[in-house]
Amino acid sequence: MGRLTDMPQATRAQDRGERFGAAMAAVVRRLPFGLSRIIPPSLLGFAVINGFTFAVDLTLLTALHSWLDLWLPAAITISYVCAFGLSYTLNRAFNFRSHAAVGPQVAVYVVVVVVNYLAWILGVATGLAALGLDFRLARIAAGGCEAVYMYCMMRWVVFRDSQPNHNTPEVDTDP
Repeated sequence: MGRLTDMPQATRAQDRGERFGAAMAAVVRRLPFGLSRIIPPSLLGFAVINGFTFAVDLTLLTALHSWLDLWLPAAITISYVCAFGLSYTLNRAFNFRSHAAVGPQVAVYVVVVVVNYLAWILGVATGLAALGLDFRLARIAAGGCEAVYMYCMMRWVVFRDSQPNHNTPEVDTDP
């Protein structure tokens, strides 16, 4: 094979996705206490990608609300939309390696994100902030609830076309 720059862009993207998946599978295989049998590589990939996009979300939220003095619900909304667009793109390409048509998939993702936004982000984060918790801590608490919901929805609803072997560790079924 030639240099990486000689490959078509789609081939390079697929190669990066395969390397990311292989890295996540390698880490999962090394998990202690039998966790490698129950944690799929896609969960670790989701945690890595969404940990990064959550940091982007918090950075934007802090900049918009603290530095630019934007109204908190507006700051939460703007930072959330930016982070979730990035999350969709990275999870589609690297973690779930989906090949489904983007249009219908984005439509499903938008519904999932709207439900997530109303329930966890605005509901929990704004509610906790109204009760006196610092808005950053409120957002982190809401993020924990959000993470469980979003992983389940991305794995089994949004990216359901992904090949099962990409997302589950090999389990030895011999006694």
